[in-house]
Amino acid sequence: MTVAVVTDSTASLDPDDAAREGISVVPTTVIIGARVYTEGVDVTSQMIADALAQNVPVSTSRPSPETFQAVYRALASTGVDAIVSVHISSKVSGTVDAARLAADRVDIPVHVVDTLQVGLATGFAAGEAARASAAGATAEEVAAAALESARTSRVLLYVDTLEYLRRGGRIGRAAALIGSALAVKPILTIEDGVVTPLEKVRTSSKALARLVALGVETARSHPDGYDIGILHLASEPVAVSVAESLAQELDRPAIAIDEVGADIGAHVGPGMIAVTVSAR
Repeated sequence: MTVAVVTDSTASLDPDDAAREGISVVPTTVIIGARVYTEGVDVTSQMIADALAQNVPVSTSRPSPETFQAVYRALASTGVDAIVSVHISSKVSGTVDAARLAADRVDIPVHVVDTLQVGLATGFAAGEAARASAAGATAEEVAAAALESARTSRVLLYVDTLEYLRRGGRIGRAAALIGSALAVKPILTIEDGVVTPLEKVRTSSKALARLVALGVETARSHPDGYDIGILHLASEPVAVSVAESLAQELDRPAIAIDEVGADIGAHVGPGMIAVTVSAR
């Protein structure tokens, strides 16, 4: 059986990595002011950061079912037997719903995986699915590999302000922090598919140090190996510092750093740093 793997652009996969793994990436739509852009085509994370800094309205939209249909049919035309479609949490996006609608309209089995994760945690799940497919797994086994990766993933998220999450309706359980937001720098995570407060720290420097400590703790809890990566928005020097600290503590030569995709960037704001760890 030949199983194709699909994900969406919120997975923040490097295009070269996606191409190497054979993962098809369906783009989301980003609206800046009155202009509509396609993630990965004509909008960058820096454009999002600049717009947010200038108080230009930024919003996002899931891929349409028709977009998913086109991708699924194109893959079917190449002769694959089935598709596993791995996506951002259904509790923060309608992407899974769109993929399921499309799956019902095509003449090829499509297994839609709701990772209940965001960002690189979704990307790592898609990567595990691709590796399972390359090893000859069935569609059911490929989907199970993606779900297991998502289940073992931990997203550790530092944001300068909760305002962008609040504006975009993605704040989840972190809404409880709004009243004290000026007094704390929260570290957030994803639990049961929604943004959830993990810890409250008094200063940015202490929050970032705690982010490193939690990343090290999480990585060391996976003795059989793990994937780890860092995403940021308009905060590369801080991301580099966090990566260097993690690499030193974990005795790794380096840790990959990427700028977060435009869709997620629109909801977290400039200054965001995310450390994601997933068991292999």
